[in-house]
Amino acid sequence: MQKKEILSLLELIEQNGDLSELELAIMLNLKEIEIHETIESLKSSNIICGYHTLINWDKVTNDDVKALVELRVTPQGGDGYERLAEKIKEYPQVKALYLLSGSYDFLVLVDGKNIKEISLFVSSKLASINEVQNTTTHFVLRKYKDLGVDFDNKKVDERMVVTP
Repeated sequence: MQKKEILSLLELIEQNGDLSELELAIMLNLKEIEIHETIESLKSSNIICGYHTLINWDKVTNDDVKALVELRVTPQGGDGYERLAEKIKEYPQVKALYLLSGSYDFLVLVDGKNIKEISLFVSSKLASINEVQNTTTHFVLRKYKDLGVDFDNKKVDERMVVTP
């Protein structure tokens, strides 16, 4: 497959991981075997890292709490950020970890059962890392959009009104 076709394939998979190889082949005007071989190659190259179902948990339960934690750190040595990232991402509470530019060095998405659990995790685990200078925790109150999906899902009828 050519690069343009691979990018189109990746975009389709990213938007809807439920599409079958046959459906992808039809949409891209390619052979199903080409799709299969390309997907397998992309998986082995760690370009396709997994498939994820996005769930609006607020409609199912209100029990869990999410927080965004900003970390300002002083990395030690040439691989300081990498070493810290390896340490931080091992905690099961950490759902996402990003290296940032700007005032803070890392942004950590943390899950917990309640505010106290997250607060204890931040104070006892993250803030206790020697290289961490400062933490700022922001609790998520409501999620409006995630990974391009609008959770409000308020569809406005944009059709023109026609009267007889």
